[in-house]
Amino acid sequence: MASGEEDGAVEEKESNNKKRTKGAIATAWLTFYNIAMTAGWLVLAVAMTRFYLQKGTHKGLYKTIARTLKFFQTFALLEVGHCAIGLVRTSVIVTGVQVCSRIFMVWFITHSIRQVQNQESVMLFLVVWTFTEITRYSFYTFSLLKHLPYFIKWARYNMFIIMYPLGVIGELMTIYAALPYVRKSGMYSLRLPNKYNVSFDYYYFLIIVMLSYIPLFPQLFLHMLRQRRRVLHGEVIVEKDE
Repeated sequence: MASGEEDGAVEEKESNNKKRTKGAIATAWLTFYNIAMTAGWLVLAVAMTRFYLQKGTHKGLYKTIARTLKFFQTFALLEVGHCAIGLVRTSVIVTGVQVCSRIFMVWFITHSIRQVQNQESVMLFLVVWTFTEITRYSFYTFSLLKHLPYFIKWARYNMFIIMYPLGVIGELMTIYAALPYVRKSGMYSLRLPNKYNVSFDYYYFLIIVMLSYIPLFPQLFLHMLRQRRRVLHGEVIVEKDE
């Protein structure tokens, strides 16, 4: 009987050790990831500031930062994986929508439709993204290191009130500016007749994307407001499973 109890205690101890090891590995990876992403967006911020100070205009700026922007924004797909496997306790749906919408803007709008790259709206959402991501990844990094400065916490859960709407405006204006070029070129569209017997019009797809902001933006914004109340004011928020 004693032997059985001892065996059970040993197994429980080994199980706890394994959990601690996995937890340590997960924390180490997330710390590395967030430091890397903070550094990447800081590089973008410096490059954007330097370009504007030297040239005195935003025209041509996107081209100089495009490669770095595409790399770090695409790299953010890992965050969906982090949610899916339980490394972070965040909704896969919310994270997926946010990350994929950014990647869509980078690859299927500004990368694919070069005529919009010098639009003021592109600079608007780029500045917003850069500020937001530096703040967000710094917040995660210092939280993991258990040394979170209050000003970063404050910025994380207050500045989005201004930045989020501005970013949405920049994105929508950029998609709107792209519509004439998409319609004229017929890019990414599939016309009938074809061997697949299906049609797809990228122009109308972009209009649908713009309309999708109407239901999605309030949901994501309210989600951040609930997070703000929970973190800054200690309110207990009961949310439905996503």
